[in-house]
Amino acid sequence: MVGFGLLGLLWPLLRRIGLESIVGDVATAMIAFFATFAVWVLGAGLGRVPRPVLTLTLSGVLFALLLGATTVLTGDRSDHGVGPNLLVGAVEVGRSAGLGALSGLVAESIQKARRR
Repeated sequence: MVGFGLLGLLWPLLRRIGLESIVGDVATAMIAFFATFAVWVLGAGLGRVPRPVLTLTLSGVLFALLLGATTVLTGDRSDHGVGPNLLVGAVEVGRSAGLGALSGLVAESIQKARRR
């Protein structure tokens, strides 16, 4: 779970190496999103992760916490006050947990297909 969650550092890393200035904000976000989705699905689906939905849902929560902490510490996020920042953080945790659950369902289906 921790290994999957550490992918939350991918997006800030892509920003730091300057990918956003080359391909743009949206493209960088999509690269981070699809790379994370692919690693989660293939890692849990082809690996022997016992409960992929739970594992990747919790990985999504860790992903969001790392992403949020990193953007705050590096100053990549504008400060709109405590309330709005907490709301954005909660939405990010929910979004990332949802992505993790969706990835877990796909990984689980890969595991089932491989057992046949």
